[in-house]
Amino acid sequence: MTDDIILIVVRGVGLGGIFALLALGLNVIYNATHILNFAQGAMFVLGGLMGVAAAEMGYGSAPWLLAMVGAGFAIAAVMAVQGWITLLPLRESTQQHSWLITTLAVSIIISALLLLLQGPWTTQITSPIPSFTVRGMRTPVPYLVLPVLAIAWYIALRCFARWTLTGLALTAISQDLEAAAAAGLKVRRLQVLSFAISGLIAGTAGFAAAPIISLAPDAGLRYVVAGFVAAVVGGMGSMIGAMVCSPIIGLIAMLAVYGLGGKYEGFVSLIILSLMLAVRPAGLFGAHGLRRV
Repeated sequence: MTDDIILIVVRGVGLGGIFALLALGLNVIYNATHILNFAQGAMFVLGGLMGVAAAEMGYGSAPWLLAMVGAGFAIAAVMAVQGWITLLPLRESTQQHSWLITTLAVSIIISALLLLLQGPWTTQITSPIPSFTVRGMRTPVPYLVLPVLAIAWYIALRCFARWTLTGLALTAISQDLEAAAAAGLKVRRLQVLSFAISGLIAGTAGFAAAPIISLAPDAGLRYVVAGFVAAVVGGMGSMIGAMVCSPIIGLIAMLAVYGLGGKYEGFVSLIILSLMLAVRPAGLFGAHGLRRV
């Protein structure tokens, strides 16, 4: 019984690391543009497929980790283009809702391309990094790497926001976009940069998670929903909320997997989302905004 609990905790926290990384990426874009990027899950899957390609080339542990950085920059470039296209018809990101169609369309296009290239089958790999042992049970190392990666990205984003001029500018447009534009900030350029930063997170997260996730053409929507649940429960735009709430959601989801079966993982997450929206729509760490009437 104790061994089962330890295994659930280790894997639940690892799953929470995936949720946290997806939520961080969503929040980066949301803070800069007030857009929910529904293509985030598809980009995460693309990062995972790059991890598969690297593993099939026979890379060892160190080269595989270096390739993760390359995958992050590749997805960042793709998402920067996506961001430019998404923002192109908007004078301000909050004035119109064409981004709903644009981001969903990108997700659908990526899913369709993957379906054409690999068929409807799920791709899985064995991690190039050896597994570790917990109470005599072998556990894939991504369950350990992903929470560490989430913490590293959280610290990097905090340092970037506080100690760089670009980070301070992104913080400014998240607080008041019109005032930032009036002050002379290149708002559109900064918003495209937020897509690129989110792509870095999604690419590295998908690459690291490749050995333990389902890489199917239709998996993108499932992962973006998971990230959305974590972001909403923590509070949209709240980085600390995503970091605190994601492991809890991961643990609850893993308990559901062990107790009820894998098909209930997403169902439990949606129940958590529904309860949070009913009790505290702003999320646990979200601020209630003022509305002019």
